[in-house]
Amino acid sequence: MSSEHIVSELSEISESGLQSLAGLLVEVVDDGASIGFLPPLSQAEAFAYWSGAMNDDVILWIVQRNGETVGSVQLHLCSRPNGTHRAEVAKLMVHPKARRKGIGRMLMTAAEERAKLENRSLLVLDTRADDPSNLLYRSMDYIEAGRIPQYAKSADGELHDTVYYYKKLTL
Repeated sequence: MSSEHIVSELSEISESGLQSLAGLLVEVVDDGASIGFLPPLSQAEAFAYWSGAMNDDVILWIVQRNGETVGSVQLHLCSRPNGTHRAEVAKLMVHPKARRKGIGRMLMTAAEERAKLENRSLLVLDTRADDPSNLLYRSMDYIEAGRIPQYAKSADGELHDTVYYYKKLTL
């Protein structure tokens, strides 16, 4: 069996895909990721999230290794008339056991390339200050636009700053 990481864009999520993505979401949230949920996250809550995650403005990628989903990211295309040149990178997730293997970079590269195909010249994203993801975004030439203090709550009730980034793409 190959141990290669395979990046795939999904236009819909199968039942088995929902289960796999729900499992990934539970793992990353339980590991402390700040992606809108707090631990402990139930499999049912994660399944409900993924069941409603896809629409015409959302593009989803996953990374699989040996048939297991070890990462995902979403690109949310802005459809408002004044924003058809931009998109938001959302919910970048890498399984805790699969980190530091370039998966986040693979997913971000896929999102950037697709954004260009969609004629999006501006990408935006946000992440919790001091999370390791900040290093990835800066290494990929995302520029810090600002911070919002005490934006995201952690499981212990502590409030954390959020950093907003942007990147201008050459079409």
